[in-house]
Amino acid sequence: HQLQEEAGELQGEVRMYCSVTASYSFLFDLLSRVRAEHPRIEIKLLTGDPENAIARVLSGDADIAIGARPDVLPAPLAFRPIATSPLVFVAAHGHEDYSRLQGRQPSAGDWADTPLILSERGLARSRVDKWFAEHGVQPDIYAQVAGNEAIVSMVSLGFGVGVVPQIVVDNSPLADKVTVLDLKPELEPYEVGLFTLNKKLRNPLIGAFWAMQKSS
Repeated sequence: HQLQEEAGELQGEVRMYCSVTASYSFLFDLLSRVRAEHPRIEIKLLTGDPENAIARVLSGDADIAIGARPDVLPAPLAFRPIATSPLVFVAAHGHEDYSRLQGRQPSAGDWADTPLILSERGLARSRVDKWFAEHGVQPDIYAQVAGNEAIVSMVSLGFGVGVVPQIVVDNSPLADKVTVLDLKPELEPYEVGLFTLNKKLRNPLIGAFWAMQKSS
């Protein structure tokens, strides 16, 4: 980032990283407030896989990122929560093979016959792996992909059951082609928020963003 202060007005560039879904879900509101308060702050927006959010901040490629809070927050990072999103199972709307799972606790046999489309890594993957292990299930993993939007796309075409944050479904152009499965017990939800380096909070530009997103 670059910083200049003219007549008490913040001016400079802030590099932000988030997923496409996060840009739809959270960024408009946040940037609208920042722009109203600090119109001379310029935003350089980078989008990509949400699982890279923390790495982008730690490497210095981004000043601020939006992502899911891990179970253990790396020591150099500060986190400011924005929202909580359930992690949900989704299937193609009206698909007979998967609608049988709706509203129940499927057996190990049910899951053995259900192809799954999962994130190849990251928080969602670790939580769904833990969920299956706790229920003694050996899942049939059909595909491991990067990016939640790709999971929803494959699910909508009937390739299998996927696991994504609810906010991804809510903001997907394919939302009417997939169904959220009401399965018990539920997966542990996502806590989504802003990340930055603790040391960068002293920078007025970063501080401006932090102040706009009030701590819950």
